[in-house]
Amino acid sequence: MHYVSTRGGIEPVGFAQAVMMGLATDGGLLVPTQIPQIDLATLAQWSRLGFQDLALEVLTLFVGDEIPRDHLRDLIERSYATFAHPEVTPVIDQDGLRILELFHGPTAAFKDVALQLLGNLFEYLLERDGGQLNIVGATSGDTGSAAIYGVRGKDRIQIFILHPKGRVSPIQERQMTTVLDENVHNIAVRGTFDDAQGIVKALFNDLPFKSAHRLGAVNSINWARILAQTVYYFYAWGRVTAGDVSRRLSFSVPTGNFGDVFAGYLAKRMGLPIDRLVIATNRNDILTRFVQTGVYAVGDAVYQTLSPAMDIQIASNFERYLYYLHDGDSATVRALLEQMQRTGRLDVDAAHHARALADFDAVAVTDEQTLAQIRATFETSGYILCPHTAVGVHAARGRSDIVCLATAHPAKFVEAVQEAIGREAPQPPSLRGLMEKESRCSELDATVAAVKGHLEASLSAGSSA
Repeated sequence: MHYVSTRGGIEPVGFAQAVMMGLATDGGLLVPTQIPQIDLATLAQWSRLGFQDLALEVLTLFVGDEIPRDHLRDLIERSYATFAHPEVTPVIDQDGLRILELFHGPTAAFKDVALQLLGNLFEYLLERDGGQLNIVGATSGDTGSAAIYGVRGKDRIQIFILHPKGRVSPIQERQMTTVLDENVHNIAVRGTFDDAQGIVKALFNDLPFKSAHRLGAVNSINWARILAQTVYYFYAWGRVTAGDVSRRLSFSVPTGNFGDVFAGYLAKRMGLPIDRLVIATNRNDILTRFVQTGVYAVGDAVYQTLSPAMDIQIASNFERYLYYLHDGDSATVRALLEQMQRTGRLDVDAAHHARALADFDAVAVTDEQTLAQIRATFETSGYILCPHTAVGVHAARGRSDIVCLATAHPAKFVEAVQEAIGREAPQPPSLRGLMEKESRCSELDATVAAVKGHLEASLSAGSSA
């Protein structure tokens, strides 16, 4: 399997190089040259596999022979041994509401599914091939802590995580800043997530800087993130349908950066019987507006909501979808992105908009609707939703045969849950005592220059220690 850029400016690379490259050197995102097709007989067989065995089958299709199968199996086993539930991502039924619980990893968020694996992949490739890696990432809430827990204490790796100051939940912030390993560097930028994400992309697009400082990516621009998340769509389908290949399921996916729902789109393109993929957004609804109108346009501001991990205007993985929407036409992708950069919007024609409508439904959910959904679900079943999951559950209302992705544990969002139901969600062991722990974080202006200077100073201090 080989990988190319959505913008067409690089020669094909293998899986290992794609993982280490993160963002393509032409500024695009890496995608496979072909999407493997899974026949119905194989789907039926996969439906009987446990999560780890299923992950091995899915990942092998995209890894090829670059990592021996027994080594890949070991990476997978070690990655998911950190999860508290034996099924890793169980599907539960709450009075007819199907929930795919993705929060049983060490940081109680869906990002653990990919980032526990990615951390071990980085470590494996660096030990095999030599070298050092300096990871730089931006987080709107959960990516940062999951990435930190994926690589904390690992030799050959330093990690720098940017989060928007005051725009993540207190528990999310403490999950990051209380990790005191020497290879972990937390940065609070005085701005929004989009500011932080823009800085990270600028660092990666500065090719001399990227090369000199051996930068690596953990955000969902890294293809391995998408690939790992694709597994749980296959797993959920198998658990609900028991391998009945004639049965199509829909999925409701709370998303801001488009990575989680793009993983579902990839699964569908591979042959998984998916009916509808529902994009569930909050007030920051650029993705919903695109599906409804065919226009992808920046709004007036990034709004702070009760579902902060989705407080995003520019969805990084949308570029991957544009590439497939236009049948791999990199020139068209480049032209659309140039239009976006010039005008703050891009438009697809009627034919391509119709294709997007065939791929997705989309619903924007207000904070009031989010609170009402948390309250209604709790009153009906006693089950507590996190505000992001509540966005997805609300978007799924009235639909049949649908699975809602639960992207984070409700205990991470104390204020929203308290407001909705008058009590806090019970804390899992991984979250207990966080607010009392020692923390460490640097605060910077939301500029490329400030972050560059901090990164260079930190690496220089580390090399001279």
